Amino acid sequence: MSRTADLPGQALNVDLCFVPVSHRVDVKLPAVSGSSGHLVVERLQEPGQEPDYPGKVFANLELDYTEAVQAFVKASQPLSGPRIKAAAVENPSQRGQIQQLRLEEAQLRTERRNTRKSRELEDAAWQVTWHQQRCEKPSGEALPQPKQRAVWGSRKAQEQQRKSLRKQQRQQSVLRQQEDAQWRLNRINLREQMTLLPIVTAWIAILMITDNCTRQCLGLPLFIAGSHVTAEMVVAALRGLLPANLQFLTSCPNLGISDRGIHFTADVFKQLAKDAEFVHVVIARHRPQSNGIAERFVRTLKEWLADKAWESDQELLEFLQQFLSEYNDRPHQGLPIPGLSPDEYAKRIWLM
Repeated sequence: MSRTADLPGQALNVDLCFVPVSHRVDVKLPAVSGSSGHLVVERLQEPGQEPDYPGKVFANLELDYTEAVQAFVKASQPLSGPRIKAAAVENPSQRGQIQQLRLEEAQLRTERRNTRKSRELEDAAWQVTWHQQRCEKPSGEALPQPKQRAVWGSRKAQEQQRKSLRKQQRQQSVLRQQEDAQWRLNRINLREQMTLLPIVTAWIAILMITDNCTRQCLGLPLFIAGSHVTAEMVVAALRGLLPANLQFLTSCPNLGISDRGIHFTADVFKQLAKDAEFVHVVIARHRPQSNGIAERFVRTLKEWLADKAWESDQELLEFLQQFLSEYNDRPHQGLPIPGLSPDEYAKRIWLM
């Protein structure tokens, strides 16, 4: 949007940002967001001429802010439109590495299962053979001397056979131990390779609430539920932070997220809009540029967190509290009066 609200508290920009549960400084924070538990990547801008989109209405300076927002809502697609499909979080090269490692891991598991089945068959056959060898004991009672010698010779041959079987079993046992050791080594190597890649499986969701006029960040509620954060959680966090004179609340996508995710279109969110008497504005599908304030805030937050390391949600929460204080107190280049911080601008605008 190229237009901003006229007064503090008139319009808010709300978005969900997702970061890993833990982060190392030497690992790049992935540019992701989520809807219904799915991770998505930034939607690349298509080459060629820029298509028309509802957000262009804000370029019409003949409309005041309220009229522009109302025209934007009218021009936007209905909330019930289809959602985009989720994509993987990793970039193409990382995704290829991850897929290859997972394929090798799956092959390793398949080989292990086949080996176990083969060993079960070998053990069953050996047990049958061993049982037959032990049961075949020719009797030498009431036999002439020559035939008794023949029986003794047969027994000696059977004993030699049993010794041979036991030797084969011991050799097979040693071979199996070597195979097992090699399999465990291969598995360890694969897991070590996968830990070196920035594969994120657990996330923390951050709800970003920004005043459209002053650029003040009103809060950064944190959800350890990550991509499984519910509409009820979002509404509960918003209720205590909404300004009394709120007219418009814009839910915006983050780097290609489905603009009408369930967090902002569920019945409980619609009820919040009705109770607080504000208009819920949903930006144009696949057009995050329509809400540049929220997009820029996401970028600023992630740039600030890029050189921070945390191992738990509590450590991340401390960083978010620090960021909130610093962000609202430092000069903001997007404000009409250069050099003012969001907090200073909010105080001064009421005197104009």
